[in-house]
Amino acid sequence: MSRFSIAGIQMHITMHNNIAEMQKRMEILFHLYPWVQMVVFSELAPHGPDRAAAQPIGGSIEQQLAELARRHDCWLVPGSYFEQSGEHVFNTTPVFNPAGEIVTRYRKLFPFTPYEEGVTAGEEFCVFDVPGVGRFGVSICYDLWFPEVTRTLTSMGAEVIINPVMASFIDRPADLAIAQGSAAMFQSYVFHINGLLAGGNGYSMVIDPAGQILHRGSVQEEMIPIEVDFELVRRQRREGILRMGQPHKSFRDSRARFSIYDPASEFDRSYLDSLGPLVKPGRPTT
Repeated sequence: MSRFSIAGIQMHITMHNNIAEMQKRMEILFHLYPWVQMVVFSELAPHGPDRAAAQPIGGSIEQQLAELARRHDCWLVPGSYFEQSGEHVFNTTPVFNPAGEIVTRYRKLFPFTPYEEGVTAGEEFCVFDVPGVGRFGVSICYDLWFPEVTRTLTSMGAEVIINPVMASFIDRPADLAIAQGSAAMFQSYVFHINGLLAGGNGYSMVIDPAGQILHRGSVQEEMIPIEVDFELVRRQRREGILRMGQPHKSFRDSRARFSIYDPASEFDRSYLDSLGPLVKPGRPTT
């Protein structure tokens, strides 16, 4: 099977438990589009951007989300939630199969520092397989601004990038440009799903592996059911985007070595160091 149906849900997110509201949207979604096989929500959709709601893995949040996946017999990527692990808080995405089992968890590699204060960065990349269909990669919001993340996921075989976001700032047009560019650069579908209210300012987007926009969202609640074609991804990676550029092969075959990524290299980092500490900008002093 090369075709698989994924629905992003862009909905209003509050600072409290939103899982009952997520359930309501899923009921409507499956009434309208019973053929959908995977549902994706925005970053921090289950409880909003409330660090006080953090809890250990396997807690009530994950249990309630597992029930949603079972009830609707679907794959579920419920955005993310704040995970408490000892003294650390992670921004974590669990992935549920239709039996409500967690097949993987992903901790955001690039918290939106310095604005996402108190959140610890994860260290591991995340891909998972839907048996008989294809391989998915997970990144969260700001992770998409770092092509090294998407490069790694696609080099691990990811064909669809699931990217829940909570984007509220005036740099949203840059987010969208990066999402579209990433789809083309890495010959992947990208599901860039935002929330509303406390969950973001909308404008969710789905892009195909040639960088063509399949859905460009607005600032209202939306259900975005899209059928992806894994054979399209595979053919374009074999033969090139529109039978032209083959960037995965070019990267594989390149003799270039990127010494900036090697901590042991003698790469001159003085320019990067000159940029100063990673802090919120303040008012000009002069």
